[in-house]
Amino acid sequence: ALGTVPMCSYQMERMFNTTRIPGIETDFVQHLSDRKHLVVYHKGRFFKVWLYYGGRHLWPSELETQFQRILNDTTEPQPGEPKLAALTAGNRVPWARARLKYFSQGVNKASLEAIETSAFFLTLDDEAHGYDPDKLRSLDLYAKSLLHGKCYDRWFDKSFTLIAYKNGKLGVNAEHAWADAPIVGHMWEYVLATDCFHLGYTEEGHCKGDISKGLPPPAKLQWDIPLECQEVIEDSYVVAKEIADDVDFHCCLFDEFGKGLIKNSRTSPDAFIQLALQLAQFRDKGEFCLTYEASMTRMFREGRTETVRSCTIESTAFVRAMEDKNTEGAQRLDLFRKAADKHQNMYRLAMTGSGIDRHLFCLYIMSKYLSIDSPFLKQVLPEPWRLSTSQTPQQQLNMVDINKFPRYVGAGGGFGPVADDGYGVSYIIVGENLITFHISSKFSSPETDSYRFGQNIRQAMLDIRALFDQKDRKEM
Repeated sequence: ALGTVPMCSYQMERMFNTTRIPGIETDFVQHLSDRKHLVVYHKGRFFKVWLYYGGRHLWPSELETQFQRILNDTTEPQPGEPKLAALTAGNRVPWARARLKYFSQGVNKASLEAIETSAFFLTLDDEAHGYDPDKLRSLDLYAKSLLHGKCYDRWFDKSFTLIAYKNGKLGVNAEHAWADAPIVGHMWEYVLATDCFHLGYTEEGHCKGDISKGLPPPAKLQWDIPLECQEVIEDSYVVAKEIADDVDFHCCLFDEFGKGLIKNSRTSPDAFIQLALQLAQFRDKGEFCLTYEASMTRMFREGRTETVRSCTIESTAFVRAMEDKNTEGAQRLDLFRKAADKHQNMYRLAMTGSGIDRHLFCLYIMSKYLSIDSPFLKQVLPEPWRLSTSQTPQQQLNMVDINKFPRYVGAGGGFGPVADDGYGVSYIIVGENLITFHISSKFSSPETDSYRFGQNIRQAMLDIRALFDQKDRKEM
């Protein structure tokens, strides 16, 4: 189509049948050709479920039958089995060593192979989560559960773990090495659209379709995990739980206005939000910081991301003007436009291969390879990203009219903080009138508070909009 920009689809290939394999020196991503099974985790047990029967995919009704069989299974977990997946959540070297020592032969090798070669991993979670507008923290708890769960009920090395809660809500935990957020977001939009609008359910709430009488039941994976290995599992769990318990996560639903109003103001929505984040950061901590925004580079073969350094001379000038009571609205608006134009230009440069951070990384690799000591790289690269941000694109497929069906959109997703004393912010522009912010930080930092930062973002968004309101009133 005219105006369509082709993008590399390499990451799409690895969505299924992909696992991160731990190594002593380095991990690697294992991608296999078409797999015919998935592995399901429920109440400490692992089950292998075939996705094909008689040369065809299982119907949704048959998958429902298989999952119900697992839910009805009352067998107890084997020793070491319940927290086994904690190995994928802790430090990588102990996991790599344990894999070589305890999972290289017999039933352990066969069962681990079933997990690592599966199409993907499914957790039938025994908790209930979901968004409830009457419960302030419902979305926060939902997000935290998807991010890390109990630290042993997601297989963090799989390309993604699909999580189904006991109240029917769904979510995804994605491993980051194989792809970036837009790829998983693309898949999730397809899932949400096809689930109800294409596949559908019966009036009783069951999946449609017949069920083959000869359908073999799920196979319970067998383990023989010695006590020494169980100790390694427990050590990994303790490490992971400490990290997970320290994550302060807040989801902020901003519905005062959205993309529609911002575009009417002749401003890039991304630039608008990034400048709001700079204003919120300054109000939250009283200072500016090195800011990371991810930009796609998929216009290039096997492209991943480039960094947009959102904290600029222009953005800081705008923020200082907003905090200076003696600066008039017209001057603030002028500084906003200059900062927004600067940001948009930097984003274009990053997308088209003219960013600087991946080049700096390549220089770092070369300096190590050639054993060259670089004072410049030593100064630049260790600087912490105290504000790490990313926008996940929404409506990549346009399969659902979200104005007509507002309940059939995802709230997007988030990630943990990059710096110990910083924030991670993922934002999603949903339709014309909603923006969701997923904010993370660490409880252990006295300088951060995710809920507080969410309120600062909300106020910054409103204060920037007020600049345009003042302008419109003057023009009238």
